[in-house]
Amino acid sequence: MTIINREAFLDNVTANLHRPRRTKGVKRPQWSVRPQEKVLAGLSQDELVDVLEKHCEVIHTDFKRTDRDGVAAVLKETLEGYAGKAIVASSDSRNTEYGLDDFYRNIQDDGHDVHLWNETKGKDNQSFAERADVGITFSDITLAESGTVTLFNNKYNGRSISLMPRTYIAIIPKSTIVPRLTQAAKQIHEANETGNDVASCVSFVTGPSNSADIEMNLIVGVHGPVEVTYIVVDD
Repeated sequence: MTIINREAFLDNVTANLHRPRRTKGVKRPQWSVRPQEKVLAGLSQDELVDVLEKHCEVIHTDFKRTDRDGVAAVLKETLEGYAGKAIVASSDSRNTEYGLDDFYRNIQDDGHDVHLWNETKGKDNQSFAERADVGITFSDITLAESGTVTLFNNKYNGRSISLMPRTYIAIIPKSTIVPRLTQAAKQIHEANETGNDVASCVSFVTGPSNSADIEMNLIVGVHGPVEVTYIVVDD
């Protein structure tokens, strides 16, 4: 990733602060109390799954659990429940690992309209997502405390997949589950610090679209999926 005009930007900021730029001696503060790291600390992966399942009730999200061999069957069951015929999904490398390449081919042969996100097709991806019944992606990091899936959006996994279809399915490898946002932010920061590629857009999705801006009345589906299912996979 190339950073352009960084020095000029920082010079402009400090000029407006009426002080010179500090290039030395700046250290991250060491806080004596860090309660954010104690929340759900020490829980096993199975215990974190239990926390996630319980919170799915709060965020109006269906929760299912299976192993790798059962992913296709649970996906098919969920699609039937949503009456989903047009499906948009990420071109994730994990599709092969979890047997979804065959699954998508099979349901396409059965009459479903399946579109895997293709970076060469530009706006056509978004146009399909806009009319899709179901969007399907993997979760990259999953927050047990809030029931949030973290999506690394890139050329294989457009943000529209989880945002524009009527319903959304998140496939959650159990190993991706962490206590809360604290651990997710740490993972992303450490990946960046060690020079690993980090998505330029990271989406945090917590169940179906909800809004209570008008007279504190909760309305579902105003600006995103109306129904959401999380499928936790024992990996």
